Amino acid sequence: MPLNRRQFNRAFLAALTAGALPGLLAARSAGAQAIELVEGRDWAAIKPPQKTNSPGKIEVLEFFSYGCTHCRDLNPHVHSWEKSLPKDVEFRRVPVTFGRAAWSNLARVFYALETSNQLDKLDQAVFDAIHLRKTNLYTEQATLDWIASQGVNAKSFRDAMRSFAVETRLARADTLARNYKVASVPNLVVDGRYAVLGNAVKGISGLLTLTDALIARVRQEKRGKR
Repeated sequence: MPLNRRQFNRAFLAALTAGALPGLLAARSAGAQAIELVEGRDWAAIKPPQKTNSPGKIEVLEFFSYGCTHCRDLNPHVHSWEKSLPKDVEFRRVPVTFGRAAWSNLARVFYALETSNQLDKLDQAVFDAIHLRKTNLYTEQATLDWIASQGVNAKSFRDAMRSFAVETRLARADTLARNYKVASVPNLVVDGRYAVLGNAVKGISGLLTLTDALIARVRQEKRGKR
């Protein structure tokens, strides 16, 4: 019997709590297939479709910014959701700047955390510092002051923020945001073709339910081409 959206969400959360990965994947699959996706309400076509960086897999991108309060609300759900993704799905986060100096610094923070292997430790902490404690992380010096308070070597982190690797990733992220015509965040995109809209979902975590449904749709489309 197919699960409705409420039943799926209950099963999803119960599986997360219990750590029941097989049950979670079964509930996710059943829930995704049960959703009738409507263009313009649940998803929009990416025009033109974009080439992904994950050959042989279904790529999911999350365009986000540490400066976005809705991204902060979604982030814990995304981390739990990502841990149980099937092997044929590749998930990647892309920080956006919208040409703002402050958000450019935040994007640089994300990539510096990633390259210095501090992302798992401090990712949510950055969101919370900005949105809960109103900490200024919009300039390099303010960021370094805060990062030192988290027990991270400020000089090493400054070097990471200014590194060629981070500059390169920033440039690529800006190009992706332009190519995908990202106008707001959070913005989830599946396989370079489908943007998740979620105009009818209740609660920001409902975006992930739709994302699963679009992943299932892409998987079926790929199988049909074989």
